[in-house]
Amino acid sequence: MDPNHTGPEEYGHGGDAPRQRPPRESLTSDFGQHAPVPARTVQLVSGDFLLTVNPVDGSEIEPCPPAERPARPGRLTEPERAEVERAAAPPVPPGPAQPSLPLLARQDEREALVRLLARGRSVRLVGPGGSGRTRLLDVVAEDCADLAPDGVVRLNGHRRSADDLLHDLFHAVFDAPLNRPDRDELLESVREIGAVVVLDDLEFGGAALDELLDATPECAFLFSATPDVADPSADSGVEDVELPGLDRAAGLDLLGHAVGRTLTDEEATWAGDLWFESEGLPLRFVQAGALLRQRDRLRAGTSAVDEFGVFEDVRPDEAPYDPADGDEVPLPSLGEAAAPAPLLASRLSASARATLRFAVALGGEVPHQAHLPALVGDTHADAALGELVSCGLVSPVGARYRLAAGVPAQLEAAGYTDDADTRIREAAQHYAWWTGHPSVTPERVCAESDAILAALTALSPLAADEPGTAVQFARTAAPAFAAGLHWSAWERALRAGAEAARIAGDVGEQAYFHHELGIHALCAGQLDRARAELEASIGLRGALSDKRGTVAGRRALALVADRSGVPLSIAPTAAEEVPEAHVEESASPPRGVPMAFPDLQPPADTGLVVSRAVTAATVPQQTKDGVGGGVKGLAKRNLVAAGAGALLVAVLGTVVTLGATSGNDPASPSENVGVNPSASQGLDDGSLDADPAAGNEGDTGKATSRPSDPGPDGTPGTADDPTPTATGSDEPSDDETRTEEPDEPTKTPSKTPSGPSKSPKPPTEPDPEPSEPEEPTDEPSTSESATETEGPTTQPGEPSTSVTASDTASSAPVETSTTATQSTDQASPDDTETMI
Repeated sequence: MDPNHTGPEEYGHGGDAPRQRPPRESLTSDFGQHAPVPARTVQLVSGDFLLTVNPVDGSEIEPCPPAERPARPGRLTEPERAEVERAAAPPVPPGPAQPSLPLLARQDEREALVRLLARGRSVRLVGPGGSGRTRLLDVVAEDCADLAPDGVVRLNGHRRSADDLLHDLFHAVFDAPLNRPDRDELLESVREIGAVVVLDDLEFGGAALDELLDATPECAFLFSATPDVADPSADSGVEDVELPGLDRAAGLDLLGHAVGRTLTDEEATWAGDLWFESEGLPLRFVQAGALLRQRDRLRAGTSAVDEFGVFEDVRPDEAPYDPADGDEVPLPSLGEAAAPAPLLASRLSASARATLRFAVALGGEVPHQAHLPALVGDTHADAALGELVSCGLVSPVGARYRLAAGVPAQLEAAGYTDDADTRIREAAQHYAWWTGHPSVTPERVCAESDAILAALTALSPLAADEPGTAVQFARTAAPAFAAGLHWSAWERALRAGAEAARIAGDVGEQAYFHHELGIHALCAGQLDRARAELEASIGLRGALSDKRGTVAGRRALALVADRSGVPLSIAPTAAEEVPEAHVEESASPPRGVPMAFPDLQPPADTGLVVSRAVTAATVPQQTKDGVGGGVKGLAKRNLVAAGAGALLVAVLGTVVTLGATSGNDPASPSENVGVNPSASQGLDDGSLDADPAAGNEGDTGKATSRPSDPGPDGTPGTADDPTPTATGSDEPSDDETRTEEPDEPTKTPSKTPSGPSKSPKPPTEPDPEPSEPEEPTDEPSTSESATETEGPTTQPGEPSTSVTASDTASSAPVETSTTATQSTDQASPDDTETMI
C-alpha cells in the first residue's frame, strides 16, 4: 500500500486527511475542540495597487501584477440594477402594512422638476426638515424612469462627500466587484454615465458641488437639501425649487388620511391651530394623526376588550364609542401637538421606548431591526420599528432609518439621555461582536455604517474607562469598511481607534492604526500624509521588535517614495536620531592661500579633511542682520587670508616693476645688487664659502678685508663692529646695499654661474643671547619690507631692523624678483625701454 495514500474512506481512512481521535465517552462527542475562526481576509484592487486587507497583522499593499488587473468594467444588467435598487431602499418594517399617504398639494413642484430634468438641467429641491422632500423625490423618480439611457440612479448624500458620491455612482452603474478605481479611471468611467441621478439629503455646495457636476456632464441631478446647506455657485447652472408647507385644506386632508377616518369639528379646529403653529409641515400632521389614533385606542378602554377579546384588532372607525360611557380622553394641547415626540413615545411599547433611547444615544441613528432583539433584550423587539414608523418618529434615509426632524431634541428634553453612556457601551459591545463575525459580509457592515460609526464616535470619550472595548470595536469594524469599499467610514474608524489606543497606552494597537491610515492615504493619493503615518507606525513597531509589521510598513513606505519621487534617504524617518552636527573644512595650505578669492567649498581632490564636532556652545549665534555665522564666518576667514596673500603678491609685483622700470645709471645702487645671498662661514676653517665677486661696471674687483677693531664689546663679528670700507673705489659696495636683521641666521648661498660675482660680506656671528622667537601667524605681515633694490636703508654702524622679502614669502616669488633684477642688470638701456 502506498504510504502517502492510505486508501479509500470505506476502509476507515479519510484519504490524506488525518484520522480524528475518537472521544473517550460517547456523551462528549459533540464537545470536541473546534477549529479557530478564520480571519476575514479580502484582496481587492485600488488603482495600480493590490491591497490585501488583513485584520490581524495589518493590510499589505503592492503594485498590482498585470495578471491581477481587472478588465474594463461593464454595465449592470436590468436584473442586477433592480437588485441594487432594492438593496438601496429602506427595509420594510415588520408587522401590519402601513397605509400609504397620498402626495397632496405638490403637483406644481412635481411638474416643474420633471420638466427641468427632461431638458437635461440639474435642479435642487430646497425645503426644511419634515416638508416631504423624500416623498416628492420618490414620485419624480418614477416619472423620469425613461428619460436617460442609464435610467434613474438613487443615491443618498447624508454624511457623504463628493468623492464618495462619485464612487457610489460608479458602482451603481458598472459591475466592478472588489475594484476601487483611481481618480483618473473613475472620472473616465463616470463621464460615460447618462442617467437621472436622484440625490437625497445633499450636505455640500459650492466648489464641491461643481466638482461633482463637472465629473458627470451626461447626468441630470435632482438634489434635495435643507436651507442651511451652502448654495451652488453661480456658474453651476443648478436651479432651485422651493418646497413650501401645505395650506390649511391640504393639512386637514392629510390629517384625515393619517387618522383613517373623518375628523370631528373639535378635531378640525384643533388641526387648524396646529397648521398655524407648524407652518403647514406635513410631518406635523402625520405625527398629529398618530396622536389621534392613540386617543381613539384610549377611548376604547376596557369595554373593547370585553367585547372583542384581547387579541382582536379593533379599528377606531369600526367601533365608535359614546363619550358618555366615561372613557372620554381630551385632545392633546397645542404645546403637546407642537412637540409630540415625548407624548407619542409614552404610549408605545417598552421595546419601542428602548429603541428610542438607543437612537438618541447614537446621535439619531436607529439600529437595524435585526439588531433590536439583541440590543433591547426582547425577541419581538424588531416590531418596534413598525411602531416608530407609523408614529412619524423616524424617517427613511437611504437604506436605513433616522429619527425624524426635531425628534432628537424633544426626546433629550424629556430625559431620554439619562442612561446614554450605558446604551453606548451596550451598542459598542454588540457591534464589535457583529462586525467581527465571519458570517457577516462587508456589504452588510457598510449598510450599517452610520450606526456603527456613531457608536464608535460616542465611545471615544468613554475609552478611558473601557479602552479595550473601543480598540477592539475599531479593529473589527475598520477592515470590514475597507473590504466593502466604504473608505470614508474606514478612515473615520481608524482615527477613532488610534485615539482609543492612545488613551489606553497600547503601543501595538497604535502602530496598527497608523499603518492602516498610511495605507488608506496611499490609496487615496495623499502621499505626504501616507509617509507620516507609515513612519510613525514603523517607529512604534521597531520599538516593539515587530519584524513582520516593520517589513510591511517599509514596503508601503517604498511605494510612497516611488510615487512621490523623493528617496527615503533624504528625509530621516521618525525612529532615527538626528546625528551630531559636524563642520568639515579643508586644511590650510603650508605656504598660505595661493588664490585671491578661493571657493568656499573644499575641492574634490582635497586629501586632508579636518572634521570636528560642533557643540551647542560653539555654534555661532545669529548675527545682527539675522544671518547665521556658520558658512559666513568661514568665508570671512578665507577672505582675510586671501586678502593678505593678494597684498603680498601686489608688493612683490611692485618690486619687480620698480626693478624693471628703474634707470640704467651705473652709479645707481639698485644696479649693483648681487643675486647671491649673504655668505656663510665655513664649518672647518672658518673661511667664507662664497666665490670672489667678478668684475663689473662700478666694481673694484677686490675683496674687503676683515675688520681689525672688534668694537666696544671686544668680540669681533658683532653688531657694534665698525663698518668695513672698500679699497680702491669710492662707490658704495654691495654690502652696503643689503640689509639684514641681526637675529636672522644667514642662509647658504646658491651659486649662479651666469651672475656677476660680488665682494663677500664679513661673517656675522650669532647673538650669544638669542631673542625670544616670535609667535607664528597665518597671515603675513604687511609692514615688512619686501624690497632689495632700494639701496641701503640704515646708516653705517647701525643695526638693521628690516626683514627681507625672502624671509616672509615663499621662495618662488623671491627667485622671480631676483631673476628680474639680474636680467635688468644685464640688459641694455634700450632693452629696458623696450620691456617697459
